[in-house]
Amino acid sequence: MAFRDGPFENLKVPLAWTAAVAVVVAIIAAIVLLVQDRPGRDAMDSPARGGVETVTAPVGGVLAAPFRWLGGVGDHIGGYFFAVSENRRLRAENEDLRAWRDQALSLKTINARYEALLGIRTDPPMPMVGGLTVSEARGPFAQSRLINVGQDRGARVGNPVVNEHGLVGRVAGTTASVSRMVLLTDVASRIPVLVERTDNRAILTGDGSSNPRLTYVRGAEALQAGDRVLTSGDGGGFPRGLPVGIVARGLDGSWRVKLFSDRGALDYVRVILFQSFAQLVDTNALNAAPLEGLAAAPAPDPAQAAAIADAAARRQTAAQAAAQAQADRAATIAATPPAARPATPPVPAARSPAPAPRQLAPGSPRPAPAAAPPPRPAPQLSTPPPSSSQLPTPQAAAARATQSLNASPTGNGNGTQP
Repeated sequence: MAFRDGPFENLKVPLAWTAAVAVVVAIIAAIVLLVQDRPGRDAMDSPARGGVETVTAPVGGVLAAPFRWLGGVGDHIGGYFFAVSENRRLRAENEDLRAWRDQALSLKTINARYEALLGIRTDPPMPMVGGLTVSEARGPFAQSRLINVGQDRGARVGNPVVNEHGLVGRVAGTTASVSRMVLLTDVASRIPVLVERTDNRAILTGDGSSNPRLTYVRGAEALQAGDRVLTSGDGGGFPRGLPVGIVARGLDGSWRVKLFSDRGALDYVRVILFQSFAQLVDTNALNAAPLEGLAAAPAPDPAQAAAIADAAARRQTAAQAAAQAQADRAATIAATPPAARPATPPVPAARSPAPAPRQLAPGSPRPAPAAAPPPRPAPQLSTPPPSSSQLPTPQAAAARATQSLNASPTGNGNGTQP
């Protein structure tokens, strides 16, 4: 049915009046917009503006609804026509994000290992350097690795090597930039360890298997399955307390150790720059004098100074008296005639070694023993020794020495040679 055949076929809307009404509405809307956009703080705070906004807000919402609906329809239509290209773009972004995700996971794992390595602490603290290990195909050891840490970074032969879980091995050789690490499982590895529960000592011996043996265990019933094993520090080659592993019973009945270092890959390690326990303390501080840190003694008072001077004078006088007595004794001996001096007993001659016993033929008679030599007579003094009353005094000895000098044919009366 056509529109003109309906109930509104006789309805006639004049176009002039319709246009006039539309213009009036547009003018009113423009005035309202101008009032809303008028600048100034007074206009914003005026009650007239608030009333206009309250009245026009529902009208503006109703007028804007068709435009919003048309905009949504346009977006739906555009999305429908461009869905294929958008899908391709999203697939490409997804592939890029997958690569970034894998890289982020790898970096997260490496970062976690770095944090674990940096969390290693020794008591007392010792310097460490980190490095990367690679497998060694040829070398003097069956199980060893190469580390990119050499002498330029402080590595030396004997330094222990650890990862984030525990002890891995020790440095067996170094160059300027590379070191060789011998693992605990190598047959040449011998590490002194202790059992944490009982503090008993043992030697961790590598035999080529993944679980080295415990030998030379001290103490009866010293080991139990599950005991924690640490380095003992005996011999000064390793610091005390580095984690090694857990005790377990092997298939052959021997005690073995499940190494903590097997819980992760042996790629990132740290070399402990430990040489001996002497580096843990300042030797000069240990060898310092006990009273070096004390303050100097105060100056003595006059009475103490006088006592000190008197004691020094007495010591000097006693030393001079002893020197004078020794000089007088020497002069007395020099003034005594040689005939009056006691004879010096002769020095016995050195005896020749006794001849070795002669081997006798079987059945021959034994010779008679030689007769003992007669005893030697005691030496006789040429003159009897002077008695105590006859010994000269120091003054008499000095007078005799002067007389002997004056009476000598070569003397000049002054005791000197002409």
